[in-house]
Amino acid sequence: MPETPVPSTATSGPLRILITGSAGFVGSHLVERFLNEGHTVIGVDNYISGQVSNTDLFSDHPRFTFIEADVSHGIPYTGEKLDWVMHFASPASPPHYQQFPVETLMVGAQGTQNGLELAHAHGAGFFLASTSEVYGDPLVHPQPETYWGNVNPIGVRSCYDEAKRYAEAITMAYHRSRGVNTRIIRIFNTYGPRMRPDDGRVITNFVHQALRGEPLTVYGNGSQTRSFQYIDDLVEGISRLMMVEYHEPVNLGNPDEFTMLELIQVFKEILAKDLQIRFESLPLDDPKQRKPNIDTAKAWLKWDPEISLSEGIRKALVLG
Repeated sequence: MPETPVPSTATSGPLRILITGSAGFVGSHLVERFLNEGHTVIGVDNYISGQVSNTDLFSDHPRFTFIEADVSHGIPYTGEKLDWVMHFASPASPPHYQQFPVETLMVGAQGTQNGLELAHAHGAGFFLASTSEVYGDPLVHPQPETYWGNVNPIGVRSCYDEAKRYAEAITMAYHRSRGVNTRIIRIFNTYGPRMRPDDGRVITNFVHQALRGEPLTVYGNGSQTRSFQYIDDLVEGISRLMMVEYHEPVNLGNPDEFTMLELIQVFKEILAKDLQIRFESLPLDDPKQRKPNIDTAKAWLKWDPEISLSEGIRKALVLG
């Protein structure tokens, strides 16, 4: 593997990009980015956790086509040659993947292979959305890509964690044995517009509870940490990774780390009012800490998140 960034051969000119999970939070922002850049986008989703409203945003765009399908059973695309297959389909929040554990495992396993087969058939690049959840409840802090993780393989979160770990493994297998031009990102906590109100992750919960004047729900004693990334920074990192030949996983996240109680303080300062807190039991296997080491992204992508937590939350509160 080269030691310095090498331009990719799969990013020149207008591209034809197929995105699974296009009705989801991250997927819909990718659709918007690529359409704005002049590319043609084929979105695929079965709405298990995506939203029709996200698809409707682009329904009249002349370079957007939508296919409603479960990619675990196949990707029914028969159009022109693709330049990229981007696999972002999966329930991604604990309430959703715990509601659909088998479907989550299948989209990470069979859905990933179907995407890889399609990319291989078209000579296209394959881009996998993985997750910081592959690190489990980490014993190394912050987490570099070289850390193998501390995952409970049969716990309540295992359907998501192990689906993504397998997805990474089969992606690397297709790259090594069949020459597929692959990319893998490990997404750390990301937030922004178009998330479902019932997403269940902390910033979404806090935004909607604060706007409704309800107490903010804190699980455990509030000392667990997370690192929060605004969606625009993530999309920029994804775009930059497409432009270089780097095939191993890359962390994309904001390394600024906050406890849940510190996060509430940020909300208090923005809203300029006191906020009540409701404490509830810590969910099973909930990670105690999470913070990305982004040295790889800095070196290869010249990428560093630009949007602070305070700025991002202000945007999220305005957008509701």
